[in-house]
Amino acid sequence: MTRKTLGDFRPVYVVGIGLHRYQRASEKTYVELGLTAIRNALSDAGISFSSVESTYTGTTFLGMAPSRAMLRHLGATGEPIAQVENASSSGSTAVRQAVLEVASGVCDVALAVGIDKPGKVRLAHEKAGVPDLVNEYISPFTHFALLAHEYMNLHNVTAEQVANVAVKNYRNGAKNPYAHRQNGFSLEEIMAGSPIAGTLTQLQCCPIGEGAAAVIIASEDSIDELGIDRSRCVKFLSSTSRSEKPYGAGADPDTELTRETLAMSCKEAGILPNDLDVVEFHDGFSIEELLYVEALGVCPVGKGAEQLANGEFDIGGRLAVNPSGGLLAMGHPIGPTGVGQICEITQQLRGEAGERQQPDANLGLAHMVGIGSVCFVNILAGPNRE
Repeated sequence: MTRKTLGDFRPVYVVGIGLHRYQRASEKTYVELGLTAIRNALSDAGISFSSVESTYTGTTFLGMAPSRAMLRHLGATGEPIAQVENASSSGSTAVRQAVLEVASGVCDVALAVGIDKPGKVRLAHEKAGVPDLVNEYISPFTHFALLAHEYMNLHNVTAEQVANVAVKNYRNGAKNPYAHRQNGFSLEEIMAGSPIAGTLTQLQCCPIGEGAAAVIIASEDSIDELGIDRSRCVKFLSSTSRSEKPYGAGADPDTELTRETLAMSCKEAGILPNDLDVVEFHDGFSIEELLYVEALGVCPVGKGAEQLANGEFDIGGRLAVNPSGGLLAMGHPIGPTGVGQICEITQQLRGEAGERQQPDANLGLAHMVGIGSVCFVNILAGPNRE
């Protein structure tokens, strides 16, 4: 059976984006956070909530049925709502569901919102009835510290070179009013931070706080019908997702899953990796950005740290990587993260990213990995792309 791709359906666009700053836990309710992002997205699109025909809410910590308590403040429209949980990829999943619903013609305007507040969560595998031989003994930061150690040994890379990922991303985050961490940090400050595991220090690990992000997805027909400014509409070229499978001995599953999903998304979009102008990667830990930029194929394996040091992944370089600040600076409130990446890519492709603007950005990619493991990749094109 031949699978259909996004290109087999009608065109789909981002027409509105909105954010609530990612931040430490506060007294604000999740409803306040979410409504701020949604109202900003509606205002950005220039439409009312009554035009939204379907809503997907990505969240991990909030518990059962959060959407209705939030959306009722915008009006009881009777349109369908659904909650999406997919670990760190919850927001990305909400976006993909909204994209597919509009692309297939089930609806013309859909809202994808990500929202979370910190809370205690138990992984379902703890109740699976099968002993876990890995997660009980190796935490995520230990796992990525081991990956960093292996990468440094294999490619003759220093701990400082890996930490330069964080230097760049904090520099970018300092220009982002929605970022959790808005201070730039020097390499010395990052290396002197509290040790977490191996060579990874606290500032090489993403903060988990609260926040919200929203995007409005629309069909081409509805753009004209609702009077939306077409010059600010950003088109989805692909939306792909994969889950983990067995890989070769010694392979990192997240990296190999990312490599596979990135290649699939580029093929679906009809582009080459080097065509991209801006990328938002899942950089929960500094080493991840190097692994994933190499998996994308824009530089040889083992050369990511060298090309980073040469400024090739800076804003203004040949490929702006994590201009938002990435998860390290922008933050990782879980539910909103994947949606917020689409907001950043949209701003970049519109030319509205201010100090973070990558010059002449026409093609952007957003990537998230979630426990499972699952991977989501979306590729978008700006309104000025031929």
